[in-house]
Amino acid sequence: MSDALDGLTTFLAVGRLKSFTAAAAALGVTPTAVSQKIKLLERRCGVVLFQRTTRRVALTEPGESLFQRLRPAIADVEDALAALGDYRGRPSGNLRITAPRVSGAWLVAPLVAQMREAYPELSIEVSLDDAFVDLVASGFDAGIRLGDAVEKDMVRVPISSHSSWSIVGSPAYLAKAGRPRSPEDLVRHRAIRQRLLASGVVYRWELERRGKTITVDVPGGVVTDDIGLMVALACAGAGLAYVPDQAIERDLSEGRLERVLEAFITKGPGFCLYFPARTQEQPKLRALIETVTSFRGQEARPLSRTPRRSTSRAPPRGA
Repeated sequence: MSDALDGLTTFLAVGRLKSFTAAAAALGVTPTAVSQKIKLLERRCGVVLFQRTTRRVALTEPGESLFQRLRPAIADVEDALAALGDYRGRPSGNLRITAPRVSGAWLVAPLVAQMREAYPELSIEVSLDDAFVDLVASGFDAGIRLGDAVEKDMVRVPISSHSSWSIVGSPAYLAKAGRPRSPEDLVRHRAIRQRLLASGVVYRWELERRGKTITVDVPGGVVTDDIGLMVALACAGAGLAYVPDQAIERDLSEGRLERVLEAFITKGPGFCLYFPARTQEQPKLRALIETVTSFRGQEARPLSRTPRRSTSRAPPRGA
């Protein structure tokens, strides 16, 4: 009698990674072994589960249907097995986290280092992606995002109380175009504009005057979805950029960028950890929550050398 579950772990790995070779590496077996498992599973099911070409591997319609139905069931099995860690008293296994790129150096790196020091049995995988990520569908245990970008059905644990943003330009650009003194002056400037991956829209700058929000659609011939590129373009004199302070700390301190319109800029929502409620009892999730709680008490202030005016109102920004 054949095992009905035989080959399903291999099937899910190939379905998630879209590669026999990558699945083999993840499972610690050879690509040949993965191929053989999939062939046996397809023979047993009586349907083709993957379309294979020399360049890509894709799920067929029945394969996609099986993949979507199996993921929650396998997640429950993994949760049950992970719960056995309670009896060992130490979190272990693999913890997968998604976070926006701008948070990598100043937030994720020290957080992961702290976790590795405290829980050496736990392996941690971090994916930096500014787009919205479905944790369950993408196989992540938890995510880090700005608070206003997290779905309401997720459990949230605050990491930072707020996020600080600045409008910056290079000294050469400001010498040529002039320094804007009010939001109205921005229409005579060039902006390096940001397309928000979560919504697909181009961000319209949100400022504040006497407690009221001002939205400015600053003209500009460059649009990108990458904050690092926005900073590099601003340093090169391509225009003004509205970016998180963490992304410009060194450029400010070394004089490559200067702030403008500080009196009109407000604090944004802080970063938070988020995850599905049903997973929070896993030892590895509890360890992450405890680390975040500890980290929150040591909240970094990386721009202490370049002080700025701050206000209390938090305009919505996409992540």
